[in-house]
Amino acid sequence: MENIVNDEMIAYVGNLAQLELSEEERKQAKSDMGRMIAYIDQMGELDTTGVEPMSHVFPVKNVFREDVVTNGDMREEMLLNAPKEKDGMFVVPRTFA
Repeated sequence: MENIVNDEMIAYVGNLAQLELSEEERKQAKSDMGRMIAYIDQMGELDTTGVEPMSHVFPVKNVFREDVVTNGDMREEMLLNAPKEKDGMFVVPRTFA
């Protein structure tokens, strides 16, 4: 892969990241990004024949549990904390007119 890291790309990425880079920082970022892309290109040369694709290094198991109510209806106890209550609901100040 040809070197696709140029000054315009560094300026674009810096703008996306909302960074103000000095000239020295831009040169360093250009060098670093070029090395990262070269490393990724090296990985493409690896022989992965017979290697099954995976999304995680470790096996991931579903950790869902049943959705069961355990504390029941505590409306009356909760309303005891309300400064004001009306028809079983909290009364709060208006937030907009």
